Amino acid sequence: MATAEKTNSNPNPIQGPASSTEEQTWLRIFWRRFRKNKLAMAGGTMLLLLFTMAIFAPVVAPQDRDELDLGYRLKAPMTVNETTGQTYILGTDSYGRDLLSRLIHGSRISLTIGFISTGVALTMGLLVGSAAGYYGGWIDNILMRLVDVLLSIPTLPLLLTILAFVGNSIWLIMFVIGITSWMGVARLVRGEILSIKQRDFVEAARAMGAPDARIMFRHIAPNLFHVLIVNATLRVATAMLTEATLSYLGIGVQPPTPSWGNMLYEHQNYLRVAPWTDIYPGLAIFVSMLAFYFLGDGLRDALDPRLKE
Repeated sequence: MATAEKTNSNPNPIQGPASSTEEQTWLRIFWRRFRKNKLAMAGGTMLLLLFTMAIFAPVVAPQDRDELDLGYRLKAPMTVNETTGQTYILGTDSYGRDLLSRLIHGSRISLTIGFISTGVALTMGLLVGSAAGYYGGWIDNILMRLVDVLLSIPTLPLLLTILAFVGNSIWLIMFVIGITSWMGVARLVRGEILSIKQRDFVEAARAMGAPDARIMFRHIAPNLFHVLIVNATLRVATAMLTEATLSYLGIGVQPPTPSWGNMLYEHQNYLRVAPWTDIYPGLAIFVSMLAFYFLGDGLRDALDPRLKE
């Protein structure tokens, strides 16, 4: 009993909450690993700029996102408005609105949808995966068969069907994307818990009579952190791409509220006469996806304890 108690109370990065000194050491190791990955650093820097731009969109944007000037429709980049003196750095759209201002405000919508829908998916996947992996038996069989059934349904047709019935407000889009993408998280969490619950510190806690809730939150949950944080970065990118796809099909975020997807949808007919109206929103989607993937790859390498220096 004394040995088990000593094992359970020993604070280290695997078995439980670490002391402040160990936490600082862990952060230094993480930062040293992460900054060696130049692509991850570049992705993190791009995302930091993107977040800053989205948060301070009303201040950063050159003008109001919905300000019309029909006399300056489809103007090329760097066109100067002779009346106001305003320079359209990225040009204007089919309604004479400043494209840069709408891109900046659109980043706020796209990022919000990406993060909230990812939060919904992680919450549902964590609950289902934890129950299946920890308790096993018939609970595991029922939950995993449900996951298998849902994974067999193509995501895009499922999204289209749901949105056709419930509507396409921004909050509904966030929720629907979340509830159609949690299955992969559930399988990932289940697999990790099946491995973690066989380790000595979990067996010791169980032998000491610790309740299931304590074992889950104190001993198992901290070991899921590095897996979930990496998965979350990739899922934010996927959610943003899903929103752009829905908006491009005309069933996502509705104009005049800008998102990168519906900016592509609005101007698909002007690709030959004003290609910049589609190139810049498409480039914004591409760069943000790339940045999230670079960041996720760097976080995986830095957080995985099995990887050596």
